Amino acid sequence: MPEVPGKSTILVTGANGYIGVWTVRILLERGYSVRAAVRSEQRGQHLLSYFSTYGDRLKLAIVPDIMKDGAFDEAVKGIEGIVHTASPAVAITGHPDEIITPAVGGVTGIMHSALKHGTSLKRIVITSSMAAVMYHCDDSVTYTEKDWNESAVTECEQKAENATPMAKYCASKVKAERAAWDFVEKHKSEIGWDITVLNPPWVYGPSIQEADKPSALNSSAKYWFDAIVKGEIVALGSTDPLVAPGGGWVDVRDCAEAHVRALERPAAGGKRIIVSAGSPHVWQDFFDTANSLTPQPYQGSLAKGVPGGVKKGKNTIDSRTAHEFLGIEWRTMEQLTRDTLEDFQRKGSEWVVKVGE
Repeated sequence: MPEVPGKSTILVTGANGYIGVWTVRILLERGYSVRAAVRSEQRGQHLLSYFSTYGDRLKLAIVPDIMKDGAFDEAVKGIEGIVHTASPAVAITGHPDEIITPAVGGVTGIMHSALKHGTSLKRIVITSSMAAVMYHCDDSVTYTEKDWNESAVTECEQKAENATPMAKYCASKVKAERAAWDFVEKHKSEIGWDITVLNPPWVYGPSIQEADKPSALNSSAKYWFDAIVKGEIVALGSTDPLVAPGGGWVDVRDCAEAHVRALERPAAGGKRIIVSAGSPHVWQDFFDTANSLTPQPYQGSLAKGVPGGVKKGKNTIDSRTAHEFLGIEWRTMEQLTRDTLEDFQRKGSEWVVKVGE
């Protein structure tokens, strides 16, 4: 498999996003140069400021619309690796195709650009999701890279616009990832690069993206803040969200590290890799962890739930492939929780929320 040489130039799409900024940081710390794809100059200013000590090793690539034909034609020229974290922002309403079509185009578009202009490219690392692997969390199943979320696709096919928003979202992830694998198979005689697909579950942890208040966070980081600080839980259809499995989880820093290692390790080429530190949690797990920290790093409210309450049985997520091909050692739930609460405290009053006051 192709190997991305050290000190290469790497294109990171969605570079100003939750996972993207951490990926840029790790790449720069490793000695790479980064071409950060963002939708406008304004959206790239935080990156240029935050990483100013790296000088011209970080440059912006302005891609206003990733769905436009040839959107990445210029951005892929002269780079050795791509980390593709960007996904079109589309409202999950109406017919499933309204989200599926942009999701597929967001992946195949950059691959078409790479096919035409990526003459020095060695590998594309694509951010997919556990949503492409699993649908429900409350059955006794061990999920591996062999699994696909067929249930969501079937629901969308049968119910069309009446499918649930979650089914539409999951189906878009399935279709987009399959389109990537199909593209490689179709063009395998023409390309000198390969792909690695990473499937993270819920991504939590400290944020270094531009966000001046919790409401500006990306969806998963905001879900964590709302749950742990406010006690507002994303139930995903459960009648008892406190003890219902909330999905697998991974620290955003480990997720970003996995993206970089997927570039660096030749054997990771052509692999689909689940990037999950923990099997589906219940929110009470995080509540108990947050409230047990000593010393307590956060001076705002912390939801308590029902300490010691009964927890449902969970399915499991097999992440042995990540250990084998990426050598990842995951941060624990306690590490993630402590570091994230310290991050909230450090950011100031907008983040130190006292519920009821």
